[in-house]
Amino acid sequence: MIDFHTHSSASDGTYSPAELMGKAHELGIATIALTDHDCIDGLAEAARTAAGLGLRFIQGVEIEIAFGPGEFHLLGLDLRIDLNKPDAVLVSALAELAQARENRNREMVERFIQQGYPLDYAELRAMYGSGSLGRPHIAEYLVKKGIVRNKQLAFDQFLAKGKPFFIQKDCFPLDRAIELIHKAGGLAFVAHPMSLFVSWTRMRELLPAWKELGLDGVEAWHPLARIVDCERLQKLAGELALRVSAGSDYHGPIRPDRQLGRTAGKRWMEDHFLSAIER
Repeated sequence: MIDFHTHSSASDGTYSPAELMGKAHELGIATIALTDHDCIDGLAEAARTAAGLGLRFIQGVEIEIAFGPGEFHLLGLDLRIDLNKPDAVLVSALAELAQARENRNREMVERFIQQGYPLDYAELRAMYGSGSLGRPHIAEYLVKKGIVRNKQLAFDQFLAKGKPFFIQKDCFPLDRAIELIHKAGGLAFVAHPMSLFVSWTRMRELLPAWKELGLDGVEAWHPLARIVDCERLQKLAGELALRVSAGSDYHGPIRPDRQLGRTAGKRWMEDHFLSAIER
């Protein structure tokens, strides 16, 4: 079994990179990628642990792209960087994104405070340590403060796109993100394409245009997509000669709708998906 899309506490996941590799080993996953948001800080720890457990480890990253109407995340898979001496250009670019994410979090919390809600950014940061924070952490914080009953309500009322406390994060244009991934030796995939929120007609226009920019493939299989849509994405990728990836987008208990090693329809991901990173 494989999993090409996971997150650790280095970004917005629950488990440390080492703990994540341990859980993958317990499940019988043989090949796993760590794809933290705008961050490669956890790769070295994950690689060391994976090697000790006999796992094949795939260096990865997930970068948010400037796009509307939905969300566009770009996966960089099978990066070929020296983890003892990471590429300075990639590290600098990701640090730029991480700072933008931090600024956005602070501004969202400040909006709540201005409206009279009893939030405190230092308290939020203390709850989750030094890792990257995102809207799921703020949603969980709102639940703990008794402002909403559950995280979904936090998004529905406050944090989703178009809601009162949503702030668009600064993102890279697609061509720059693809270039960063390629210079790091990796392959660039559209993560969870259904979250783009575009029609199938528009999808057929966008993917060839993005391929011209250097896009390598699509993550056709994702746990929040319907199987029928995954199959359609896989077929479309084949028609366009794009690679097909699959992932769980696992974050740990903070997002219980995603299970390590499983994708759409709670299917285990088998090793035929390794063709996504064959060179």
